[in-house]
Amino acid sequence: MPTSFGFSKVAEGQKQLLVDDVFHKVAERYDLMNDLMSGGFHRVWKDAMVSCLAPPKTARAGWRLLDVAGGTGDIATRVVRKSDEAVTAVVCDINDSMLSVGRDRAAKAGLGDLITFSQGNAEELPFPDRSFDAYTIAFGIRNVPDIPKALREAHRVLKRGGRFLCLEFSEVDVPVLDKVYDAFSFNAIPPIGRWVTGDADPYQYLVESIRKFPSQERFADMIRDAGFERVGFRNYSGGIAALHHGWKF
Repeated sequence: MPTSFGFSKVAEGQKQLLVDDVFHKVAERYDLMNDLMSGGFHRVWKDAMVSCLAPPKTARAGWRLLDVAGGTGDIATRVVRKSDEAVTAVVCDINDSMLSVGRDRAAKAGLGDLITFSQGNAEELPFPDRSFDAYTIAFGIRNVPDIPKALREAHRVLKRGGRFLCLEFSEVDVPVLDKVYDAFSFNAIPPIGRWVTGDADPYQYLVESIRKFPSQERFADMIRDAGFERVGFRNYSGGIAALHHGWKF
């Protein structure tokens, strides 16, 4: 993963720059494209992720969420609202264009006091040890060059008893659906991206990056290797997406 940009091989250290360029291009239409790419299912998967997290609905000793690579604030907004605005969230993203969209949306939603935005790298989070009660990342981990390092950082910033949840596109495990999904991904998503944003290349990368991501079982092993316990995953929509989860004890 550190030297793969979709199906292309790039020099060490180049992937992050290329990924940043992708998200600068798509920031304004990112959530719209998620609707078109997933047929709206990304909303269902994200709601399921937040339900699994089950944030407290009382202001319990400053319960805090860290949502990484969540620049538009989509997950953080869901968590804060699910808690009846009893918890606070920090959105950390390396891309300032995505963060700008998120800040504007949080302010318009009246959540500016509950959701804060911080620019930072998932591999070197700008937060002290044991700072958060939960860590979430949705459709972002596959864009991180050094995934094991990012997982270790997730473990570092969580308090004891903290939860890790990662929602990511994964390997389809249903016969026929896998062929249909591949055909749609490679033949429809880049043209849709060109139609919506004027540029197909970012979406060609996003489609290819999904195929380079580890299988559900392999990624679960990586989460365990980072120090998490009671690690597991559940597939959504036949494995098109998977929710991975673990605890820090």
